[in-house]
Amino acid sequence: MSDSPTDPLLALRRDLHRHPEPAWCEFYTTARIVEELDRIGVDDRYLGADALSVDDRMAVPDDATLDEWFQRALDAGADEDVLEHFEGGTTGAVAVLERGAGPTVGLRVDIDALPIEEADSDHDPAERGFRSENEGYMHACGHDAHATIGVGVLEAVKESDFSGTFKVFFQPAEERVGGGKAVAKGGHLDDVDYLFAVHVGLDHPTGEVVAGMGGFLAVSHLLAEFEGAPSHAGAEPNAGRNAVQAVGTAIQNLYAIPRHKDGATRVNAGRIGGGTTSNIVPAEAFVEGEVRGETTRLRDYMGEKAERVFHNAAEMHECEVELSTEGEAPSAESDQQLVDVVEDVAKHQPDVDHVLEHAALGGSEDATYLMQHVQKQGGLATYVGVGTDHPGGHHTATFDVDETSLDIGIDVLTDAVVETVERIP
Repeated sequence: MSDSPTDPLLALRRDLHRHPEPAWCEFYTTARIVEELDRIGVDDRYLGADALSVDDRMAVPDDATLDEWFQRALDAGADEDVLEHFEGGTTGAVAVLERGAGPTVGLRVDIDALPIEEADSDHDPAERGFRSENEGYMHACGHDAHATIGVGVLEAVKESDFSGTFKVFFQPAEERVGGGKAVAKGGHLDDVDYLFAVHVGLDHPTGEVVAGMGGFLAVSHLLAEFEGAPSHAGAEPNAGRNAVQAVGTAIQNLYAIPRHKDGATRVNAGRIGGGTTSNIVPAEAFVEGEVRGETTRLRDYMGEKAERVFHNAAEMHECEVELSTEGEAPSAESDQQLVDVVEDVAKHQPDVDHVLEHAALGGSEDATYLMQHVQKQGGLATYVGVGTDHPGGHHTATFDVDETSLDIGIDVLTDAVVETVERIP
């Protein structure tokens, strides 16, 4: 990939970086990907509701938010006819190449961004003219690079001697762990024999490749909404039922959940709110948090304890509480047979300096839904790490990718796709 703005993949990455969109609002992003699919000439493409299970989406925004981002995409120049496929928050796409007899190989890339204000100085995208135009949002985790790699691998596989079927899953809503389940249950994964997923960075430098990431923490995002009763805080403090007090009790006791002897567990109360003004006993409050576990069973242990905490806190302060799961993902492991293929092809790439067989992700990812779906059908899956130098950490205002790592990711994954068909029966 050249550094020329006329390079279609470089132009794509920078265009996506300029137009970051949150979960289920990736209207411009998916429309722009469709432009690239048309340029490449894929055999089939499935868009929006045809690409995923609509009923299995999680963490879908309200209609007003979806309408706002749909209009933003129109204003940014997205094709209105293409955008119609994504109305109501059914973003994402599946691209398919049919290349004769052979197995079906899939590649999953995610496409959403984060609600972070991007740095506007001492930051390469700002200095080179492709900083986020959607203020308060940015590609702070490299999903613009992932989408570009997906397009690049699709084009390279089409030009190779690959024999079989190749599918690229452009998945929405990873940051809210809300899209993986919907894509896994969309039907297009049912015939996939081998699946690759990819992530750039993860504290691995440019030139380093991890053949099989592991250590995925299963996760559930929880929302607890408390309802009490208002009263005058001075005249009748005894008449109210304080929802904020219930939230405070819940937060304290969430962190008191015993950790489990069988592996790592996590809990976090990440966002809280409630009340109206200082002289009214607050009648409504909420806490949004998460639980994680080294295995899905350990996550469920933490989730059950958290639900008990919420209910008991509500009862203690005579409030009601409504609980909902806003997003979730299971744990998963990479299969050694595919790890071996990636490791071998990466070692033969001239721009790859170091190959790690395994490394721990240390966080959560809903690619695990897709990985488990393939594995439960007898197929194989691996999660590939492509190192990239990044000046700021993931999910920070100064995050950026070294664009030379895009070529590495495309080359390694293309060779892995082709080699898998030849090496694994």
